[in-house]
Amino acid sequence: MIKVCGMREAQNIREVEALGIDLMGFIFYPRSPRFVRTQPDYLPTRCKRVGVFVNATIEEICERATSFRLDYIQLHGSETPDFARLVGKQIGCGIIKAFSISNPFPHELLSSFEGVADLFLFDTPTVGFGGSGQAFDHSLLSQYTGSTPFLLSGGIGPDFEFNMSHERLAGLDLNSRFEISPGLKDASLIGSFISRLKTNH
Repeated sequence: MIKVCGMREAQNIREVEALGIDLMGFIFYPRSPRFVRTQPDYLPTRCKRVGVFVNATIEEICERATSFRLDYIQLHGSETPDFARLVGKQIGCGIIKAFSISNPFPHELLSSFEGVADLFLFDTPTVGFGGSGQAFDHSLLSQYTGSTPFLLSGGIGPDFEFNMSHERLAGLDLNSRFEISPGLKDASLIGSFISRLKTNH
């Protein structure tokens, strides 16, 4: 699976959707430079829509889920399993839970979300919330023995060499290193990356 996150401009959404991606992310965290202030004139119909939230209220999430007709809610803050369960039940969307991966590996935290989240997203630790454009030590993922499939995020760019294998790896999350400016993706760069990925795998 390929997820492209941090989208917000109608024409750019069309261009990236046309590449045949699986998931497209819209960031609803006001402190993010990719924050979606107003709803784009066009939203994707051929890929799943993901709303990214950081410690938002259930009311905020419900409002965005309805107006954007979201397929997935991505929780990128310090949300609890109970809150994630409530969101999934009340809104009826799939749940993606993001985790910062470092040493020691967060075994207990991940285990607490088993059976709650449909997908995990493994990202690089940062001071705040959101992307850093930097990769974490992917060798740490050998310690993941859970049953929930995961997306790999953090520092994945055009030159990324995909040389890891894990039975629960579901796909890649692309963002800042494919950008012309925050929230504006280089569709040709993403297209070339996807082609190279398919050729090599």
